[in-house]
Amino acid sequence: MPLMRKINIYIDGNNLYRGAKELGYEIDYKKFRGWLRQKYNATNIYLFIGLVPSRTKFYEHLQECDFILIFKQTVSVGGVVKGNCDAELVLKTVSDFYTKSFDKCILVSGDGDFGCLVEFLQINDVIDRIISPDKNKCSILIRNKNTEITFLNDHYHKFSNRA
Repeated sequence: MPLMRKINIYIDGNNLYRGAKELGYEIDYKKFRGWLRQKYNATNIYLFIGLVPSRTKFYEHLQECDFILIFKQTVSVGGVVKGNCDAELVLKTVSDFYTKSFDKCILVSGDGDFGCLVEFLQINDVIDRIISPDKNKCSILIRNKNTEITFLNDHYHKFSNRA
């Protein structure tokens, strides 16, 4: 009997949302969760997202879709909501590595700020792949890590609607 691998997926929610939006897509998160489950057989899928109190219904929907939400408190600067979750994503991923919460993991982001995380995961032979929301906006700091990258440009039609 083959050994079941425990796979966790860590999603940079803002990078995913902006990547899809800039390409003219609105993600159906229920379908996206189903696509991730079918394609990668993930044990846990963490979605890192800024906490905006008026978006409670949306967060409830994401939880009903079986995402595990990790929130970052946001602040409003000149009417623009800010809540970068990069540090939370790195901390959770590394913490989960040390507690052996996964055998392999997948990072969903094209943000070059995660280059050091990818290196750490490579050194420890636990990164399965990177999923980048946009081939044209995936940082060279991610591309040059010699890790398999799946670009969502060719997959959005499976779990999104045209905006």
